[in-house]
Amino acid sequence: MAAFKRFLIGRPLKTAELGEQKLNKKKALAILSSDALSSVAYGPEQILLVLITVSAAAFWYSIPIGIGVLVLLTALILSYRQIIFAYPHGGGAYIVSKNNLGVYPGLVAGGSLLVDYILTVAVSVSAGTDAITSAFPSLHEYNVPIAVVFVLLLTLLNLRGVTESASVLAYPVYLFVFSLLILIGAGLYHIMIGGVAPEWHTPIGTPIAGISLFLLLKAFASGSSALTGVEAISNAIPNFKNPAPSNAAKTLSAMGLILALLFSGIVVLAYLYGIKPLEEATVVSQIAEETFGRNFMYFFIQGTTALILILAANTGYSAFPLLAVNLAKDKFIPRMFTVRGDRLGYSNGILILGLLSILLIIAFQGKTEQLIPLYAVGVFIPFTLSQSGMMLKWIREKPAGWITKLTINTAGAVISFTVTMMFFITKFAQVWPVLVFLPLIVFLFHRIKKHYVAVGDQLRLATCEPAVPIEGNVIIVPVSGITHVVEQSLNYAQSLGAEQIIAVYIPFDREEEAKFEEKWKQWKPDIRLVTLHSPYRSIIQPLSKFIDMVKRKADESNYQVTVVIPQFIPKKGWHNLLHNQSSFMIRTHLLHHKDIVITTVPYHLKK
Repeated sequence: MAAFKRFLIGRPLKTAELGEQKLNKKKALAILSSDALSSVAYGPEQILLVLITVSAAAFWYSIPIGIGVLVLLTALILSYRQIIFAYPHGGGAYIVSKNNLGVYPGLVAGGSLLVDYILTVAVSVSAGTDAITSAFPSLHEYNVPIAVVFVLLLTLLNLRGVTESASVLAYPVYLFVFSLLILIGAGLYHIMIGGVAPEWHTPIGTPIAGISLFLLLKAFASGSSALTGVEAISNAIPNFKNPAPSNAAKTLSAMGLILALLFSGIVVLAYLYGIKPLEEATVVSQIAEETFGRNFMYFFIQGTTALILILAANTGYSAFPLLAVNLAKDKFIPRMFTVRGDRLGYSNGILILGLLSILLIIAFQGKTEQLIPLYAVGVFIPFTLSQSGMMLKWIREKPAGWITKLTINTAGAVISFTVTMMFFITKFAQVWPVLVFLPLIVFLFHRIKKHYVAVGDQLRLATCEPAVPIEGNVIIVPVSGITHVVEQSLNYAQSLGAEQIIAVYIPFDREEEAKFEEKWKQWKPDIRLVTLHSPYRSIIQPLSKFIDMVKRKADESNYQVTVVIPQFIPKKGWHNLLHNQSSFMIRTHLLHHKDIVITTVPYHLKK
């Protein structure tokens, strides 16, 4: 198994090699921006899907709505740059909300993002799989297995280490950016040379009957789904090479610039071309076909789009484990999330994320379209909380230039809150689960924290009960026969110098009991044997009752009760399936008995 593990994820890395596993700006931009950049493939389309409910003539409103999305993007980028420098150890919205708004707002932000990263993986991989099976219809019935395989590959790649996954995944991300820039440039050139008739689109400013502020806000909220993933860089600051905050801030700015260029380019081209959202073809697909026709460039753009949709899941793999580390350090989730694996990544977080994403894909049969609003609102709740937290921070601390900083965060908070409310008002049927699972997650966080606090209180020397002095030892040895493993266990028990050693045998019939007692007298007459007849063929119950009885008597003299369990270990692991594992079951049961010491004496078989 060790050799197979090394083959899959590579040789273990020393802790001292951690610095070599940090990301430079180019690799970080690729793996931490893939979610945000991939949303260009569906964000502009979401605006048109709302506007077409009035008429295609209303499509000119996509331009001012797109400008509004860019304003929100600018506010978020500027705000998260401030968060990066204010909280350079990562944690993003969770740390900002917890430190400035309180523990429970912080847990709401953290819980929202944890769930959102799981949705990121499930939705992105399912969308990418749909793009592939649309090109090859014969594979459509295998959507779920293909999506699961992609999740397993991404999980394995991330287990190999952050730098290795970045080295592999950077190329498709930059190919996608390159292909869309070519598409936007070629499309604008096509328009400039008169390749688009004026009647294809309604002039900007044309009055449209039936349009309303509510509908425009709904379209704005839908288009804002293109901003999912913007917060990932602020969560993943520890993954950057030094100076980490400076490199993270530069990467965030680069991501914002690329996202703004791609998003605005697609929105403008969709408007000028008069593109209508179709079930059988995406907006990007229609723009590519209109610009290039169905040639190599068209399929190149479609291929890179499918790739980026799948690789968008990697943002979740980069940000989820680091957010989990911050929550685990604060004792709100299990401490196992703070442990680094063989390749110095937080492998438990990576594995849990992969497993939960697979369960989600299977539960929804790979049809995760209905999860997109839930996925978007799961981001805008932390957006709103983090912006509000930064507002309070500037008001309380009043550093140099705090008015400008406060203005940026106030704009971000107001717009993010508006988008969140629009999702709840217009898509309540799809986002209502947030109102159920967020309180449940916060309650679970609270219970885990309560457990860790209780454990700490009980283990701390200053607060725990003083240890009772041990005056002697009574050893109980469960025996199943007269064998080498029993003999070795009894010899070990005698070496401890106990006041009393009791061998316990549990027969299922009286004849067997008498025969064993006779053999024992001849073999170990100096060790007391107690037989506990078990008419119902249970070993655990009579042994447990006997141990409790001995424990009550031992407590009167401050004696410690120790149970020495004989256990033979087969040479080959699969041989364990051929034995009844009584020793394991006894040990597991006795672990729940208070103030009893359990010792296992292994006897290794040679063949």
